[in-house]
Amino acid sequence: MTTNSRLAGFRERKDDYFRTNESSPLTAEQKVGFEHLNYYPENPDLNLVLELDTSGEGIGEEITVGTESGGTKQYVRVGRISVPVDGENATLSVFQDTTSGKFFLPFRDATSGNETYGVGRYVDPKARPDGKLSIDFNMAYNPYCAYNTGWSCVIPPFENRITVPIRAGETLPPFEHEAL
Repeated sequence: MTTNSRLAGFRERKDDYFRTNESSPLTAEQKVGFEHLNYYPENPDLNLVLELDTSGEGIGEEITVGTESGGTKQYVRVGRISVPVDGENATLSVFQDTTSGKFFLPFRDATSGNETYGVGRYVDPKARPDGKLSIDFNMAYNPYCAYNTGWSCVIPPFENRITVPIRAGETLPPFEHEAL
């Protein structure tokens, strides 16, 4: 399967989940007439394999990250990555969920609030056997709180607010709710 058909299949399955699954973040009212989420076209330049820099200040520290509903969530900062975007390098911290152990990359970029959800988006990096991380920003997704206020979502920490645009993954939801 090529990257393009893999990504298309993933998006189709996600749209179907949002449309039909009882655990979908959409309300019953939102599901009426829902066709699909909005996405940027695939950007192969943002499907990356990157070194995880585990040196430097704050690596290995447990941090408390705020949520949109006023709560908090605990993560461990496992390292930093340098992401090449349109001729610039953006540095982002990668976190590990203290409960699941999965890598987590919340970010807010130059598209936030205009082309993408204002609070930010998420990507789930995957560890590779060589110690690098596979990070496909074409898989960047909106937190569930982008769809309705019944969800509590992590707000990307200041260290992951970058000035370059990441034009890959999900864009603004196909409808608005009061939190937008």
